[in-house]
Amino acid sequence: MKKFFLLWLLSLSGVTAIGQVANDPVSVAADRERELINTERVALEAKFDVEEAACYKKFAVNNCLNALKLKRREAMAELKQREVALNDQKRREKAADQIRKTEEKSSPEVLRQAAERRAKALEDTTAREERSRKKADERGDLQQGEASNAADAASKLKGSRERAQARADKQATIAGEVQKYNDKQQEALERKASREKKQREQTKQPAASLPAPN
Repeated sequence: MKKFFLLWLLSLSGVTAIGQVANDPVSVAADRERELINTERVALEAKFDVEEAACYKKFAVNNCLNALKLKRREAMAELKQREVALNDQKRREKAADQIRKTEEKSSPEVLRQAAERRAKALEDTTAREERSRKKADERGDLQQGEASNAADAASKLKGSRERAQARADKQATIAGEVQKYNDKQQEALERKASREKKQREQTKQPAASLPAPN
């Protein structure tokens, strides 16, 4: 809940900032990029919190946590680099603004050159914003693909285990039936042997009597 609240605050602050600098396309693009960075940072923190909780359920907890720390550090480093680039851009814009104020009192040729530089800066900012958007889309597609692959692998593993269990159950059933059949056969043989023994005992001739004395 806390993460969603932060996202809402970031979104609200981003909209306010954009409204304040609506007349400056370069600043608008920079604020959009900064807002995107903040949103991605909050989303990544929430994602890593979930993954960290999952690590404690695994056997190799430390290995999982170490790998997650490295992954978190790399992701945050990328966001930090983008922030640094924005800050550098902001400083350049301030310097350019000072130059512009000075150039307003200069010759038409200087003003024309300044206008060209501002147009070039705007073009570069727009291109950079487009690249950032494409990277965000690619990251989203990659994460979605990884999630889909993981789900497919889990489904296949589950199906394989179910089939293996079914085969084992079937083999156990067949073995039980064979054992029952063998037991019945053994009982039948034993009954037959018992009957034959009784018949032999019943038909056995009595011993011949000794001759009477003279």
